[in-house]
Amino acid sequence: MKNNDIYTVNLESGMPTVSEALKHLEFAVSTAKSRKYKAIKLIHGYGSSGVGGKIKSGVHTKLISMKKSGKIADFIKGEEFTPFESCAQKYILKYTELTRDSDYLKCNHGITIVIF
Repeated sequence: MKNNDIYTVNLESGMPTVSEALKHLEFAVSTAKSRKYKAIKLIHGYGSSGVGGKIKSGVHTKLISMKKSGKIADFIKGEEFTPFESCAQKYILKYTELTRDSDYLKCNHGITIVIF
């Protein structure tokens, strides 16, 4: 990965509805793919209740669908963004620059890494 192969998209900025956040997600994925990025860091928050937010849940549901349809290769939940989780290991080895991300090893429930 080069420096421009991952970028951050804040899906919770402006307090959007889940529908608005998912539209932003779809646009971000389309844009990133057209610009040949390898990954996106999504900031979706964790919800004010502390038990997981609606945007986070909607994003993960959408990403599962995008993975099944081949729009993305995979995604790593923030709480699994460590070398100790099998879902993250292969991407961390393939794109070592991911280890320089500020949320790496922090188990941040408010982010997700999307891999192309």
